[in-house]
Amino acid sequence: MEIFYASEVSGSLCILDAEESAHAVKVLRHRTGDEICTIDGEGTMYRCRLVDDSPKGASATIEESFPQWGSHPYDLTLAVCPTKNNDRFEWFAEKATEVGVDTIVPVIGDRSERKVYKTERLRKIVLSATKQSLKAKLAAAEEPMSVKQFIKEAPADALKLIAYCFEGEKEKVTIKSALDSYEGSRIVVMIGPEGDFSPEEARLAIENGFIPVSLGNSRLRTETAGVTAAEAVYFRYM
Repeated sequence: MEIFYASEVSGSLCILDAEESAHAVKVLRHRTGDEICTIDGEGTMYRCRLVDDSPKGASATIEESFPQWGSHPYDLTLAVCPTKNNDRFEWFAEKATEVGVDTIVPVIGDRSERKVYKTERLRKIVLSATKQSLKAKLAAAEEPMSVKQFIKEAPADALKLIAYCFEGEKEKVTIKSALDSYEGSRIVVMIGPEGDFSPEEARLAIENGFIPVSLGNSRLRTETAGVTAAEAVYFRYM
């Protein structure tokens, strides 16, 4: 199933940007009159008919709409420290999107090896993974912020979890038990860098309502931990 992202939906018309238009018209050779499927990034999929096959700005009329297409019954934010090898962080973002995530926040910790992160490519990867996994809602790829800033700004009404390796002052629970005992559907999970969170960051998180969790007995890479957390939430609610 071919899916295209409509950068603009105006009335009964879906408008594709230059990149999506070129893919539809030049690569896949769609022409005026062809049926195509588009998503708006907000959760709705449209069955459309192409009315303008310009490779720089194609457009299609909406014939049928499907709200909440490919949606999931939870709201998940993954705040993950970017890895030194950028390919690994992009792999995490791709796989987490396929599983189901609503917001990805690159967070920079005291022990992060990567202190700067640009999100332009990340957003393209999220869009591609969204279409590939048959979803209509795009995960938000936020601008980077520090771990401490994220901790202070994390929503108070969410189940807030921090996964870390070292033994802190508070006993950890498994992510499964934390999720099973939670009756809501808004979850935040924070994953540290290769060198883990600093003790100061862990204490600040606990002071701000984060629950220390374990992702199992195996020692996981940052990107694997992020995907594991996404899967744990997915299987809890699906």
